Amino acid sequence: MKIVQKEFGVSTHSRTEMVDVTSRIEAAVRDAGIHNGDVIVFCPHTTAAITINENADPAVVHDMLMVFDQVIPRSHPGYRHDEGNSDAHCKSSLVGCSEQILIHDGRLTLGTWQGVYFCEFDGPRSRTVIVQVRGE
Repeated sequence: MKIVQKEFGVSTHSRTEMVDVTSRIEAAVRDAGIHNGDVIVFCPHTTAAITINENADPAVVHDMLMVFDQVIPRSHPGYRHDEGNSDAHCKSSLVGCSEQILIHDGRLTLGTWQGVYFCEFDGPRSRTVIVQVRGE
């Protein structure tokens, strides 16, 4: 089994934002030369996340960010973390720091409408995504 690890940067421009990183993950898989296996996409930040969702209609991203803000508001009188980003930590844990995607015949096995997103919850910032491609 071959294992190739890469990382790339993501610059965000808003406090909350979802950036489609699918093409960058596809490039990492191509560069690794792995035709069958999997790829793990990992976010090493406590106020950001990785998710898979629809990438055809931008309204989906809007709706997701809106719901996150409704469920976990930016400010709440019960927050004890004094940096002003408690909501970002909660959203990050709710969404999760990684996704695993199967690779078949050199391609990600995503559904027709699926894409991989870097989720920013405490931006704007310069962030890092780590991609580990494994297989043959």
